[in-house]
Amino acid sequence: MGIITVNQSDCLFWLGRYIERVYTTLRMYNREYDRLIDETQDSYGAYCQRMGIPNIYSSREDFVKRYPFDASNPDSIRSTLDRAYDNAILLRGELGTQCLAYVEMTIYDLKRAETAPAPLIPLRDLVDHILAFWGIVDDVIDSEQVRSILKTGKRIERIDMYARLRYDAGEVAHEIRRLSGRIPKTGLNYDQGTIDCLMALGKESPLNYGEILQKVDEIGANLIR
Repeated sequence: MGIITVNQSDCLFWLGRYIERVYTTLRMYNREYDRLIDETQDSYGAYCQRMGIPNIYSSREDFVKRYPFDASNPDSIRSTLDRAYDNAILLRGELGTQCLAYVEMTIYDLKRAETAPAPLIPLRDLVDHILAFWGIVDDVIDSEQVRSILKTGKRIERIDMYARLRYDAGEVAHEIRRLSGRIPKTGLNYDQGTIDCLMALGKESPLNYGEILQKVDEIGANLIR
């Protein structure tokens, strides 16, 4: 392909971010589903606070149902997946039909989960299709720049979410290293000093999750201008 436009770069970056947001959120949701249903004290409010989203839910049952599936809620998994699909449609020429097909399958999986008596089964299919999407990206997209912009969005979103959810320090540091190696291949604007600062934060013990979150959000906000 030829020169990547600013609009294409923006769509690629946000497709990577939205797909990763769905993936990491569903990993948490699948792991915590039974506990959320059975817990004696509600924890979904604390989750909303960590994620920086409003707690609009009336009960844990309401959260378990509406957080994944409510298309009218801009913070739901469904809304995030819809935004990923919207970006993918605009990038059909850059992605190709096979990559786009896997994004379409994730939409189907989520709709199937909404009406399924055992929603975790189609939700696990959704997670598998996201993994397959990343695999096909590596297999069929020739442009290293396209792949790198997608994966930079993925890494930035993963670090953001890992910091919000207070993931294991080793996992956070690992993702920071992967971002620092990927971002120079994008051809986009970034400040090496900010990357170096994020790398230094990833080596601290204990991690300052708040500073990591602030720094990675700064990188994401300034990447495409």
